[in-house]
Amino acid sequence: MNVAAVISRLDAYEKLTRLDKPIGSLLLLWPTLWGLWLAVRAVPDWRILWIFVTGTILMRSAGCAINDWADRSFDPQVERTRARPLAAGAIHPEEAVLVAAALAFFAFMMVVWMLNLLTTGLAVVAAVIAAIYPFTKRFLAVPQAWLGMCFGFGIPMGFAAQTGDVPALAWWLWVANIFWTLAYDTEYAMVDRDDDLRIGIKTSAILFGRFDVLAVLACYGIFFAAMAAIGAWQGYGPFYFTGLLFGGVIAGYHLLWIKGRSREGCFRAFLHNHWIGLAVFAGVALDTRFPTPFAG
Repeated sequence: MNVAAVISRLDAYEKLTRLDKPIGSLLLLWPTLWGLWLAVRAVPDWRILWIFVTGTILMRSAGCAINDWADRSFDPQVERTRARPLAAGAIHPEEAVLVAAALAFFAFMMVVWMLNLLTTGLAVVAAVIAAIYPFTKRFLAVPQAWLGMCFGFGIPMGFAAQTGDVPALAWWLWVANIFWTLAYDTEYAMVDRDDDLRIGIKTSAILFGRFDVLAVLACYGIFFAAMAAIGAWQGYGPFYFTGLLFGGVIAGYHLLWIKGRSREGCFRAFLHNHWIGLAVFAGVALDTRFPTPFAG
């Protein structure tokens, strides 16, 4: 195999695992970082932080590969996905499965070797949920809710890794994150709605129909209300709530992009959710650095 062929193959693998599009890793990483910081109300141990950041990237890449394998008959029919390596025939289906398995194996081994048994057990649950997700589009009216379960599982795992326990706080953060995922992934689903209707895939954008923009607004509202309630319950300080405020302003701005329901506007809003995650994390990190005397 010549150099050009090797480069072409590596490029195909990069696109398969979406390493060229980091937005998915960031949306998975932000709630994980919230959990890591809030579990100990301090900067996490650097080794645990490294494991979670690396594991997040590996598992997101594995999830993308197995998702493309599951959707290999759908992606060629969708405008946004028809150029993906598997859909375009640049990679064989068996390769995608092997890539996903290898990446998931490396991520799991890091957890087994370096973290406690509770975290390992939660990692198994997270892997099962993630493996099921690509198939939920066939039978679940709101597969975005299942994705939310996947994308927030770093929260209870972060608590387990650092404290050996998963308190109610971790699960409420997880539930709140599901609604954020519902909001941004509905924006994402609005991009493909016409194609998904034609090929028979189920999505929240199809379920909500003409109320899709209102549904996105409601999900954002529930997310921020839940995060504010958690902050009041735990006695978090002004930095935490300021982070939520900035995140809420950003979310409100998204409505200007999705109200016309154009593919470009909805996709732009989806990508912009990275800034919401960052705003919330900044509030969490500053609040743990400068806590109030009433913090729980």
